[in-house]
Amino acid sequence: MQGSANLNVMIKAARKAGRSLVKDFREVENLQVSRKGAADFVSRADTAAEKIIRDELMGARPTYGWLGEETGAADGADPTRRWIVDPLDGTTNFLHGLPHWAVSIALEHKGEVVAGVIYDAAKDELFWAEKGAGAWMNDTRLRVSARRVMTESIFATGVPFAGKNTLPATLQDLARLMPACAGVRRWGAAALDLAYVAAGRYDGYWERELNAWDIAAGIIIVREAGGMVAPIREGSDILEKGALIAANDQIFGPFAKILREA
Repeated sequence: MQGSANLNVMIKAARKAGRSLVKDFREVENLQVSRKGAADFVSRADTAAEKIIRDELMGARPTYGWLGEETGAADGADPTRRWIVDPLDGTTNFLHGLPHWAVSIALEHKGEVVAGVIYDAAKDELFWAEKGAGAWMNDTRLRVSARRVMTESIFATGVPFAGKNTLPATLQDLARLMPACAGVRRWGAAALDLAYVAAGRYDGYWERELNAWDIAAGIIIVREAGGMVAPIREGSDILEKGALIAANDQIFGPFAKILREA
């Protein structure tokens, strides 16, 4: 595995945090008898993982800026570079003992994501990409699927919960899309949804009101795997608005048309 010095720092941090989370994940089942106890435990695991990542990244690049899910934003002496980190994407899955969650780390340079790492520690699948260098899963080159027909394609999304105001729009999306495709999946980890598009496991993905740390790494991994990523509302900023469409280049057009009809 070859990459830049920055990418190697990112991979080291993701693997170290992933090892810590795997140990904590093994304890989750023992805590299911107490909902509050399990939730508190997972919150501590999440916070501890972000500290591991921050120590690794900022120790190696102390001048870079920072945006983390748990610790928020901090400017760096170098205003052009920023780490964007989600230490545990798929927290609800983790809490319920479902092995579908990941560490996500991205590097932004002058407003553009130039490197991304998504580590599924439970399955030991490391998805990574750098601008211009392709996308990879462990040592295997990634390529988006080659499907051209909507009725043969499967898609992923996140269904809003707990009263989120995007539920009506998502239900409308599903009503339009499901008759036109082979199925829709909702697995509860946006970073892995994007990684799976890059790997050709999904043909496309869309979601609204995500945070930058949910999607930053996945965006470059999809693009470097030959896929397309664009905002749902054309002309808007994906990281700022958190609403995106990702798909292979053959399916993107009809897929986006359905989602943008509303």
